[in-house]
Order: sequence, then structure tokens, then C-alpha cells
Amino acid sequence: MAALTTEASGETSWQDETNFQSVSCQEKEFHIQKWKERNAQAQKADFLKEADKLNKQVTKLEKEKNAQLFHKKNDFRNEFGELEELELKLTSSRNTEKIKFQQHLAKIHNIVKRFQSQLKDVKPTPEFLEKLKEVMEEAENSINALKEEQRKIYEELMKQEKYSSQEVIALEKRIETWTVSTGPISKKPPSPALPKLSAVSTNEDLPSEVTDFEKFLHKTGGRQGGWDNYDHQNFMKIWTKHNGKKSYMEEALLYLPGRTQEEIKQHEDWYQEFLFLEERKKEAIQLWKSKKNQEKEKFLKQQEKLEEVKTQKELVRVDIYRKKLEQEKEDKQAKLQEWKKKKELELAAEEEKQFQAEVEKRRKIKEEQQRQLEVKAIVETYARQKKEEEMHERLKQEIQEQSEREEKQRLSARAIVKFRERDMQKVYEKVLEKQSKEEEEHEREKQIAKVKQKVEAHVTKDPDRLLKPTKGWKEHVRVIGPTGGGPALYMPHRAIPNWRQGL
Repeated sequence: MAALTTEASGETSWQDETNFQSVSCQEKEFHIQKWKERNAQAQKADFLKEADKLNKQVTKLEKEKNAQLFHKKNDFRNEFGELEELELKLTSSRNTEKIKFQQHLAKIHNIVKRFQSQLKDVKPTPEFLEKLKEVMEEAENSINALKEEQRKIYEELMKQEKYSSQEVIALEKRIETWTVSTGPISKKPPSPALPKLSAVSTNEDLPSEVTDFEKFLHKTGGRQGGWDNYDHQNFMKIWTKHNGKKSYMEEALLYLPGRTQEEIKQHEDWYQEFLFLEERKKEAIQLWKSKKNQEKEKFLKQQEKLEEVKTQKELVRVDIYRKKLEQEKEDKQAKLQEWKKKKELELAAEEEKQFQAEVEKRRKIKEEQQRQLEVKAIVETYARQKKEEEMHERLKQEIQEQSEREEKQRLSARAIVKFRERDMQKVYEKVLEKQSKEEEEHEREKQIAKVKQKVEAHVTKDPDRLLKPTKGWKEHVRVIGPTGGGPALYMPHRAIPNWRQGL
């Protein structure tokens, strides 16, 4: 007995120590959880403030944009129509994506709430643990699906950004090509009466041959060498006709009477120098374009390398993030396994406790069954006696009922004989009544036959009568002559409209 008492006291002290440790761990976890919740609330508040600030900025920028676009004096309203339609489509798509994202978050939130509500009423049963496991797996699958969907969207946006950047670079190349092709060369020659402009190009990176050609044009009076258009065109026709030979001079003097031979010679020298400098300029521009294209290709290659490096970094970051998620998942699995072991121990203790309670319950049930058997024997004895008394009473009642039934049958037989006699009397009376009616009907038929014999009908037959007109038809076709020369009756009518009078 003392050993049992010592063992019980030791077990009680061990349980108290375990309970104290569990309580201290629970308090520590409670404080950590509270700190995490406060930190999450602070981060949430900061995020909401920043989102509200950005939303206000977006609203302000949209107001400014609309004020500029919808202004009456704005000449670019039509050009912005396509951009506005694209913006509306993107806004609608963004709102749809936002609604889907909120629905997914609401689904995850409901799953977490359901899990928390189930944790409030913990039951140490395998079914309950399996149910908790299913809820946790459902929440984890929903979160992973949301992350995977967002990752795909992010990758698609990165691809679109890369494609857009390539398009922008291509457009920049085209704009630069247009700038070079249009160049600093003025299509309209300067007027001789105007002061000469500076031949220095605004594009300092152009070749020197281009600037030399521009200076030559400014110094010599433009692309016609200071001559008017008529004289220059005549000179060009004659010079081209003779392929630049000296024989053109005589014809040139005829077509250019206002020009001397010296002036024509000077214009020829100018034109040859013009062709030489223009050819140099074209070659220089071609070299300059090829050089620029090489530089741009080099730049594009560098950009592609940078994009590859950036993509590699992004892949490394995604890989690190994935490993982090896997590590978090492993940690969660480890915590879940630890929690399962703890719950299994608690479940084993609870099962032991239930086993003891079940043994005690069975003992009490056995005692109760024994007591009920004794009570049942007493009740059966009483019921058997009661049943015998009821059977005796029922037999006595049946004998009495049998005698009453026999008396009723005897009275019924007497009444049936009386009823039969009365029915036979009524049937006999009906037969007599029927015979009297038949005799009356026979007598009436005899009288009718006698009357028919006294009256004879004589009718003459005329078959032609069918083809003769009847009296009604004769009256219908009878002609009625005038009855007198008196005035006709006046019958009022509606007035005829003016437009119908005389028709």
C-alpha cells in the first residue's frame, strides 16, 4: 500500500512538472504569437498607407491627363483615342485580375478561419487529426496554386517588357536613320540676296566631307552655283548632251546669251567640284552609317548580354526563393510531425484513461444488469399471475358473450321470417298491379283499331305537281305596275363635298 502511495505521488509530481513546462511553453508561444500579430498589423497599416498614397497620386495624374486630353484647344485629341481605348482595356483587365485575386485570397482566408475554429474544439481522435490534415493540405494547395499563378503572370510580364524594350530600340534606330537620311542638307537653295548662313552642322558627329559640302554650297550660292534656275537647267541639258566635252561651249553660248564664255567655264568648274564633293559626301555618309550600325549592333549585343545576366540573376533569385519555400515547407512538415507525435502521446494517455473509465463502466453495467435480472424475475412472476387472472376473466367474458350472441340469433331468425312474409305480400301486390295495367293497354289498343276502321282516307296522286311552281314562287315573280303619278318620297342624304361636285 505504501509502495502504491509512493508511486502515485511520484506520478502526480511528474504530471505537475510536465503541466508546468507545458504552461510555460504555451505562455512563451502566446507572447511570440502576439508579437508576430502586432508586427503584422504594423506592416499591414504601413502597406495600406502607402497604397492609399499611391492611389491618390494615380487619381491626381489621371485628372491632369484628362484635363489635357479633353481641353478644347488640344489638337491631339484624335491621336490619343487609340491610347485611351487601350488604357480602358488594360484597366478592365486589371480590375478583373484584381477581383479574381481577391476571391482567391478570400477562399484561403475562409480555409484558415475554418482551421482556427476547428482548433478551438480539439478532439483526440484519428478522424479529427485526419480532418485537420485535409484542411491544412487544402490551404497549402490553395496558397501554392496562387503563387504559381502569380509567378506565371510575372514571367509573362517580363517577356512583354523585354519585347517592348526591343521594339523601343528598333524604333529609336529607325528615328536615327530618318534623322541621318533627312540630314542637315537644305532642300531649298539660299537666295543670293539673303545673307549667307553658317555652314556648321548641328550634328557635330557627322563626317567632315558633309560639312565641307555644306560650306561649299553656302559659299558658291547653293546647288545652282549662284545662277538662276533657267540658266542652270539649260547649262545642265547642254553639258549632259555633250557628256562634258569642250564642244558644248558653242551651243551653250547660243542658249545662254546673257552669260560669257568665262562665266560658263567658271560654272563648269564649279559643277565638277560640286559633283566631286557630293560623291565624297555620299561615300562618307555610307561609311558613317555602317559605323553607326556596327556601334548599334555592338550596343545591342551588350544589351542582350546584360539581359542574359539579368535573366540569370532573376533565375537565381527565383531558385533561392523556391529553395526558401521548400525549406519553409520542410520546417512546417517537421513541426507538423512533432505536433502529431505530441498529439499521439496525448491520445495514448487519453485512451488509457478511457480504458480505465471503460472498465469501471463495464463493472457498473454488470452490476446494473444483475440488479435488472432480479427485478425482471419479480416482474415476470407478477406478470404471469396477472396474465392467468386476465385469461380467467376473458374466458368468463367469452362464455357470456356466446350466450348473448345465441339469444340475438334467435331473435333475428324470428324477425327474418316476418320480413320475408311482408316482402312476399308486396311482390304479389306489384304483380296484380302490372296485370291490370297490361289489360288497360290492351283495351285501349282495341278501341283505336275500331276507330281506324270507321275513318277512310281518299288521296289523289299527281306526279306532275313536283315540276310546277309553287304559290310562293308565283308571288315572287309577279310584276307590280305603277301605282300612281304622285310625287316621290323625299329621302334626306348627306351633302356632297365641294371637291366631288360635278363629277
